[in-house]
Amino acid sequence: MNEGSRKAIIAAFFANLGIAISKFVGFLLTGSAALVAESVHSFADTGNQGLLLLGAKRAVREGDEEHPFGHQRERYFWAFIVALVLFSMGGLFAIYEGISKMRHPHETESLGIAIGILVVAIMLETYSLRTAVKEVGHVKPAGQSYWQFIRTSKSPELPTVLLEDVAAETGLFLALFGVLLGHFTHNPRWDAAGSIAIGVLLVVVAFVLGVEMKALLLGETASKADRLLLSNALRNHPQISEVIYMHTEHLGPDTLLVATKAIFEPSLSAEDVSRIIDEAETAMRAAVPSARFIFIEPDMQRLAR
Repeated sequence: MNEGSRKAIIAAFFANLGIAISKFVGFLLTGSAALVAESVHSFADTGNQGLLLLGAKRAVREGDEEHPFGHQRERYFWAFIVALVLFSMGGLFAIYEGISKMRHPHETESLGIAIGILVVAIMLETYSLRTAVKEVGHVKPAGQSYWQFIRTSKSPELPTVLLEDVAAETGLFLALFGVLLGHFTHNPRWDAAGSIAIGVLLVVVAFVLGVEMKALLLGETASKADRLLLSNALRNHPQISEVIYMHTEHLGPDTLLVATKAIFEPSLSAEDVSRIIDEAETAMRAAVPSARFIFIEPDMQRLAR
């Protein structure tokens, strides 16, 4: 994990912890359904940041007999768990709480406390979101949208934190509108509606995050630019005439597996072929440093009969 990802996670962890505590206190004082939904969401987000840090720590372990390619996919696994936590503890709980209050409505007490806590939470969440956006800006290619970054990034931490922060910021405004509408219309069902809206939002975000992490867990190919660099590095060797195929797969954000088959000059000896493979691997790693595992199968040109 790079320093930018770690900084964004730590900022989100402390912001969410402070927000969760303040929201829960606010719920105890006001009885707001939106506040209890938001407090559970923030506690879940705090735990999620811990899971991302855990995944990053476990991913750096060296390969062993049972995991010869290392443990890089731990980062994808724990990010997938984050999506499940966001779906269950965040989304489903908020929907349940909203439906419960819709059926048994009661007015929110101490409106000033509820609004004050939500405003403070918005300020803290804005800081966390600003940090995430800033760190994404350091790694996102120029001209690429944030949505494209989330869809194409091979690193799970920054997209996860960014999605969580956007959902949290939006959820806070939904909670604020729900509390205000419930108070001024004297209809507490608006507060319940705010809780349900927060739940639906979190379920959608969890679904998007889960789909992206599932794709990475199953193994995604390298980017088109990296595949071209690897292919050119192999083709540029003077004694390799053609690349028959090249398959790539991300074992982790910074670890790429490359399996390729190429046509070598037919006059080469076994010793020459071995030397050329070593040279080609060196050139490919120079072109794409994340290509840590490279397997080149030599073939000979078949003459037409």
